[in-house]
Amino acid sequence: MKILCWNVNGVRAIAKKGFLNWLHKTKPDIMCVQETKARPDQLTEKLEKPKGYHAYWNFAKVKAGYSGVALFSKTKPKSVKYGWGNKKFDDEGRIIIAQYPRFTLLNIYYPNGKASKARLKYKMEFYDYFLRHVTKMKSKLIICGDFNTAHEEIDIARPKENEMFSGFLPIERKWMDKFEAKGFIDTFRRKYPKKVEYSYWSTRTAARKRNVGWRIDYFYVSKNFIKSVKKAFILTKVSGSDHCPVGIEI
Repeated sequence: MKILCWNVNGVRAIAKKGFLNWLHKTKPDIMCVQETKARPDQLTEKLEKPKGYHAYWNFAKVKAGYSGVALFSKTKPKSVKYGWGNKKFDDEGRIIIAQYPRFTLLNIYYPNGKASKARLKYKMEFYDYFLRHVTKMKSKLIICGDFNTAHEEIDIARPKENEMFSGFLPIERKWMDKFEAKGFIDTFRRKYPKKVEYSYWSTRTAARKRNVGWRIDYFYVSKNFIKSVKKAFILTKVSGSDHCPVGIEI
């Protein structure tokens, strides 16, 4: 089974760049999408329900053209939830939790803390609330999404220049340490301890051409599922967004 995850930075924009053709050519068993930036009435039928997939969308309630996640699955999940049941964290449309027979998949678009101190505070509160929930979940877990934090220096092209900016702040990186200490494993780093690859590049400075990037999109699994992970990869050549897809095979 192949599972992919991609922050598309606007699902309508990437649809114009051939997203559906790419999806049907690549044929993932499960496709997790973040930052859809759309309302239900802005989706075409083909985009809302891609052929061959069961489709699930979580839209932001706080404002239009913001946040949002989607999940396309060839196999229908046993159940699907859209958040934790807390309005503060659910109304931005950042969470889909899909339960399958062998595992539970969490597709999450974690907040960005760069805009203000208030947003950084919200991001850290979101992180902590998420961690309290996943540590209580009994199922084998796959957690994917744009975490909006590069964990280690190897995960960012210019660590010294960015250590005072959200996305590479000590407080964010320490939370990633805490997350891993609870038994969650970064699948790409487990497979490739020293490999330098990124999943995000700023569009402001032509950073992708120069490969000045960040690895902020992850597939984590609970410790009791790591033996099922056969491959972990980053599809750096796939364009269309300021992020590229990441994936695992199980």
